[in-house]
Amino acid sequence: MADLAPAELTDSTGIAEISGVIDPDEALDPEAGAESDGPLPLNLRGPLARARALLAAYPVVDGCNGLPWELRQRTGHDLTPGHRFDLDHGETGVRTDIPRLRAGGVGGQFWSLQVPTDLTGEAAVSATLEQIDFVHALVRAYPDALHLALSADDMTEARDHGRIASLLGSAGGHAIDSSLGVLRSFYRLGVRSLALTADRNTPWADSATDAPGARGLTPFGEEVVREMNRLGMLIDLSWCSADTMRHTLAITKSPVLLCHTAARAVTGHARNVPDEVLTLLPHNGGVCMVTFTPEHLACGSVPASVQDVADHLDHIRTVAGPDHVGLGAGFDTDPASTHRSPVPDVAGYPLVIAELIDRGWSFRDLAALTWGNALRAVRGAELVARAVRGRRVPSTATIARLDGPRV
Repeated sequence: MADLAPAELTDSTGIAEISGVIDPDEALDPEAGAESDGPLPLNLRGPLARARALLAAYPVVDGCNGLPWELRQRTGHDLTPGHRFDLDHGETGVRTDIPRLRAGGVGGQFWSLQVPTDLTGEAAVSATLEQIDFVHALVRAYPDALHLALSADDMTEARDHGRIASLLGSAGGHAIDSSLGVLRSFYRLGVRSLALTADRNTPWADSATDAPGARGLTPFGEEVVREMNRLGMLIDLSWCSADTMRHTLAITKSPVLLCHTAARAVTGHARNVPDEVLTLLPHNGGVCMVTFTPEHLACGSVPASVQDVADHLDHIRTVAGPDHVGLGAGFDTDPASTHRSPVPDVAGYPLVIAELIDRGWSFRDLAALTWGNALRAVRGAELVARAVRGRRVPSTATIARLDGPRV
């Protein structure tokens, strides 16, 4: 990071409070004694019980959940109580509802504002606005469970009051219709992350699954990154080409997210992240969040396993470090893959944490994975924005002026 080194953000993870209380590794040691004032009860037996205890203190901040679009497809965003769906008492048609979020130890969720790439221009903008409106309505409909989070402080407040911090993330750069004014409008409405691409290129950034056009970012794409830095909006590099990832990391001043991906060295999927990009995350302060989508985790059509998820998490922790890995399961983004998913629904995060406990992950690394790393990234974007706004006014650049007429 150009203005704020990663070391300057380490106190904003939300896990520093465990220091000096007890050796955090002991809290996950099955042989540890029963008496302690440590962060976890030391008399817990079995990794699943210890996983649930950890999540009670440091819940999961998940980077990607497609419930808004899935409910749009199923119900047309009808929030009439009891009429179309009931997230408060269990909803069988989707993989996400409030009882299962609580059972899974979820304390923060980026609700993914998905827009298929065959929707472009004003149609893509409208579909995004309608989903933003729906998430706001969802939070109002379930105030005892959900809390709109526009900042890192909001995330902590939600956790401290037993609610799930609800953040909005746009799932494709085509949703802004190459307009910085639309980008700023989304931010004012609460959107705190934007994926630069989806499964196709935008006019200003290359996707991992499309023919190269810009070889990374065009000049207008660079301006999108700078304006996101000024706003304090997290740049999501999921599904971007490696060129776009490297180009963005070379110019961004704030941490990036990769909210829904996995390690290409473990599974050679085009949308997974290569090691050459993972090695850049420590300098940037960004977070790579591992998906539970089967095709990202294992080769072929066989069902993926919790062990596959852990293999990707292990690899990213080794290459990028424990401060740069997170979870971005992608529930309700692809109904077709549900039957092959290693985790059936949002109640299943303790299964992943238990596997990592079995593999020897420390309390500190697990608390960073579930809560601290995402919180630090959000706070880091806020700190950078405060610095950048002192010397940069809102950009009036257009794609026509920077990139030339569209062909």
